[in-house]
Amino acid sequence: MSTTAARRAGLVAASAALALLATACGGSDDGAKGAEGKGDSTASASASASVAAAPVAKPLTAAELEKAALAQADVKKGKVPAKLAATDDIAKERVKADNAACLPLAYAQAGVAQGEPVATVKRSWMGDAKPPVAGAKIEDALVASLDKEKMVVNLASYKDGGAEEALKGLTAAAGKCAGGFTATVDGEKATYTKAAVARAPQGGDEGAAITLTLDAGDGVKAPVKLVALRKGATLATFSVMNFASAATGKDFTVPADAIAAQMGKLG
Repeated sequence: MSTTAARRAGLVAASAALALLATACGGSDDGAKGAEGKGDSTASASASASVAAAPVAKPLTAAELEKAALAQADVKKGKVPAKLAATDDIAKERVKADNAACLPLAYAQAGVAQGEPVATVKRSWMGDAKPPVAGAKIEDALVASLDKEKMVVNLASYKDGGAEEALKGLTAAAGKCAGGFTATVDGEKATYTKAAVARAPQGGDEGAAITLTLDAGDGVKAPVKLVALRKGATLATFSVMNFASAATGKDFTVPADAIAAQMGKLG
């Protein structure tokens, strides 16, 4: 294996250790536009205005959230573990940011609920690796074997309009931290050089997509993506990373089908 391939493999291994910080969602190619698209602040403002007059929804209980959470039977591709891995179950107090205004982004990346929910559950989803092209070089085959998405899902229910406020806080943080920030989980640091808000995806009463740029080292700037969708008094956040992208810096598409499956279970 070439020196470059070994270095990239090391970067991917490092990104896996930071999976809960270096996660997000979206995508810039045609397949991703159905879920994200380009930025549209007017559309987001209209959505916020339309929900402001709606009656406050009743928050789901922990048992109801468990029933509504993504399961293996709900997806056609990828794997949904029956039990969440300990590395995916990060407590709020373990997440820090160098700028307090950026904490909502750090929480979303780590699969931590925004604000103070009355109940919350978490799930994870791992996509299938893409097969390498026949006759591909060793380095290209290595990257292909790692070309899969990891997603952590957090469902959180709120009372008294808390879900709306949590979503507003998340999108506001993206604006305040557009120039980047540093986040840590248990002292493990990840540096993001940019934060950009995209059009709210489909599937909820309102939502947002945020793409961060991760400084993965060795000159690699990797996309890290988040999706947040509110359904009634429940806010679903999806933090997504692609292991190959962390090594190459290439863009990737969020698992729109898995996200749609989760939102479908919320009604």
